[in-house]
Amino acid sequence: MAKTPASSKKAAKASKKAATAGAKRPKRRTETYSSYIYKVLKQVHPQYGISKKGMSIMNSFINDVFERVCTEAANLCRQNKKATCSSREVQTAVRLVLPESSPSTPCPRAPRR
Repeated sequence: MAKTPASSKKAAKASKKAATAGAKRPKRRTETYSSYIYKVLKQVHPQYGISKKGMSIMNSFINDVFERVCTEAANLCRQNKKATCSSREVQTAVRLVLPESSPSTPCPRAPRR
């Protein structure tokens, strides 16, 4: 077996570094709710828009609420010794996390017997 000289190995490494230094990495996509927020805004108030900072605040708000609901649903699953969160746990978590908007609009529930 023929050994390659050390100087050629160093040259190969140097050329590899130079090639990767000039190439740009593709940007990672960040998932946001902006398109959905915009669609709902246009359904509710078609004449209004939203600024970039306002969209950022709304996105943070939705992420925060989502995190709270997930945490509460996971706690409910743990309390009931279940491995899987069903729609029942998520629905209960939403009721616990989000305050009722007004007493005039009650939450839809199953009829009592």
